[in-house]
Amino acid sequence: MSLSEITAKIEKEENRVGRAVGSTKLIAVSKVQPDERVEAVLRGGHRLFGENKVQEAAGKWPGFREEFSDVEVHLLGPLQTNKARQAMELFDAIHSLDRPKLANTLARLVQELGNCPELFIQVNTGEEPQKAGILPSDADAFIQECRALDLPIVGLMSIPPADEEASLHFALLRKIAERNGVDGLSMGMSGDFERAIAQGATHVRVGSAIFGARDYG
Repeated sequence: MSLSEITAKIEKEENRVGRAVGSTKLIAVSKVQPDERVEAVLRGGHRLFGENKVQEAAGKWPGFREEFSDVEVHLLGPLQTNKARQAMELFDAIHSLDRPKLANTLARLVQELGNCPELFIQVNTGEEPQKAGILPSDADAFIQECRALDLPIVGLMSIPPADEEASLHFALLRKIAERNGVDGLSMGMSGDFERAIAQGATHVRVGSAIFGARDYG
């Protein structure tokens, strides 16, 4: 599926559910993709990308930014506190704020650096022990804690369990966001982004459908 085909599907779903065309941002997930594939998408005009690891992004994006100055790169994967400073310097947004220790580290770095990427709080809607994220029952309190630290919380993020209906998890994330006055919803991937749009996603994360299968070898 090409980038234009995915964009067309997004617009079709926005129209179907009565949302403004363009209200859903497409994050092209470029993790583990060779530079030539990423460059091809850049030359096709796309400017919003997502990475899972700080180290990989550090080796990839400074060079691309020299030629494509208007590119925007978001961190989607887990963030270790010892990589927080580097992440704040590399990324325009971080989608994986998932624990108080990280929130406090980011707040301290904001004071040092004087700026901060936009932040999405990751919510473990499926309460899966192997996944990162704040539990839904703790989300309200954590959002308030982050706001008390003056962190720029712009949205929530979730990754639904693979064996459950994704729409139920998208709806849960939307409800948490609504009652806390949070506008951004980072949810939906290659297999379910249309369902996410129907539930109000502002950011969908699509990788292999754009770039082709990843080679982890």
